[in-house]
Amino acid sequence: MIHVTLHEPSGEARTIAAEPGVSLMEAAVRNGIEGIEASCGGACSCATCMVYVSDEGRAKLVPRSEIEADMLEMAFDTDESSRLSCQIVLRPEDDGLVVRVPKEQA
Repeated sequence: MIHVTLHEPSGEARTIAAEPGVSLMEAAVRNGIEGIEASCGGACSCATCMVYVSDEGRAKLVPRSEIEADMLEMAFDTDESSRLSCQIVLRPEDDGLVVRVPKEQA
């Protein structure tokens, strides 16, 4: 299992477990994480599952695709740590990933 800590908009930090191959968005929705709307269901067409990834986590993740970068242009308050959680497919090396959910989604 891969463990990810998500800091919800309320400030609560929750650690969830997911199987490899599951997107971070799917795992967050299954675990009722506050603030992950996932309006498009993971099709990378809405930017309502954006998260901010810690510096350490960003160094391990597969880089953003061009499609993801385009979708992030529609999101609120993005920066270099912004990722769409539907595009983060969890791998064993992602164990311990830490992300923050924004207070508002696109």
